[in-house]
Amino acid sequence: MADYTILLEGLEVAIGLGIHPHEQAPQRVRLHVEMACRYEAPPEDRIEAVVDYDFLRSEIHALAGSQHFALQETLCDRVAALALRDPRVFEVRVRSMKLDIYPDAQIGCEITRRR
Repeated sequence: MADYTILLEGLEVAIGLGIHPHEQAPQRVRLHVEMACRYEAPPEDRIEAVVDYDFLRSEIHALAGSQHFALQETLCDRVAALALRDPRVFEVRVRSMKLDIYPDAQIGCEITRRR
């Protein structure tokens, strides 16, 4: 067995997220995703042998344009479910950060999900 961590760091999306009236318009959110992947052996040097992060990036962009989320927890859970669709991913950590709520801080949520 060979374990690897695939990282999608700092993906910035505009998404409807929040419960307050001023949050009904899309706002900037930065997502970080860590996918712990297990392969039967060290993978060959070809993209088909590993978990390709392109699918996750594309799916997150589609998710961002599809609905409004009241809670960051819900958004993180949905992103984690996307990552866990690949059976080689046995654990995923997702962090979301709202970038423009406060002038002096970012606010966020982080979750970990395992098979």
